[in-house]
Amino acid sequence: MRKKLSSMIHTSSTQDVPEVAGVPKHVAIIMDGNGRWATKRFLPRVAGHSQGLDTVRKIVKECGDKGVEYLTLFAFSSENWRRPAEEVGFLMKLFLTALEKEITRLHRNNVRLRLIGDLSRFDPLIQERVAAAEARTAENTGLNLTIAANYGGRWDILQAVSACIKANPNLDPDAINEEFLAPYLSMPYAPEPDLFIRTGGEQRISNFLLWQLAYTELYFTDVLWPDFDTQELQNSFDWYRDRERRFGRTSAQVVSAQETGK
Repeated sequence: MRKKLSSMIHTSSTQDVPEVAGVPKHVAIIMDGNGRWATKRFLPRVAGHSQGLDTVRKIVKECGDKGVEYLTLFAFSSENWRRPAEEVGFLMKLFLTALEKEITRLHRNNVRLRLIGDLSRFDPLIQERVAAAEARTAENTGLNLTIAANYGGRWDILQAVSACIKANPNLDPDAINEEFLAPYLSMPYAPEPDLFIRTGGEQRISNFLLWQLAYTELYFTDVLWPDFDTQELQNSFDWYRDRERRFGRTSAQVVSAQETGK
């Protein structure tokens, strides 16, 4: 398995300094605030999730238009099962509907769709639709869209360690390093996120991509997800461009690297 995936692995930011561009190559988003958006309008919380799906469509398109190569959206965490049963049930129906209705739009726009997370807890019909959507878009060469569903960062690391041990039963523990473990994480096909966005006013990463966010720029906004439009996305990109991404280096080293192109 490790050999099969080796060509897909991107170097970790703790091992090498990644290329930095004006437009983030990989954007990861926690789409927070759907329920509060609805409550403020005296609507049921589920109405906010429906409105949030409209925002997803707009942001996916805008990221593709702006040249973002990878977009990862946190749709449902492993902790979200704790929410009221009615809300969870609605989210599952919305998820299924989105898989059925949105896949044609994504495919038409050359978007490749992948899902990460423990899908075993989902209804078999949802698992079937996920597999069909991934297969249908597998050859697309545009934006790489990843949806994290029943996902947790700690789960990701633990399942990677477990898969690594199972695939290499005679492995010397001292041989396990970042490079060895990377193929077993949920997103070996994507570089680490350049920009993380969380809407809704909270300032935490909530068990999302714990391994991958090591050197990501973290952008928090009070804007609720249904109100996060293309201008808000541009605001986050403008903020990102003003960041000095040092990756452990000094400012002088960053400037020298920019001047020499190294």
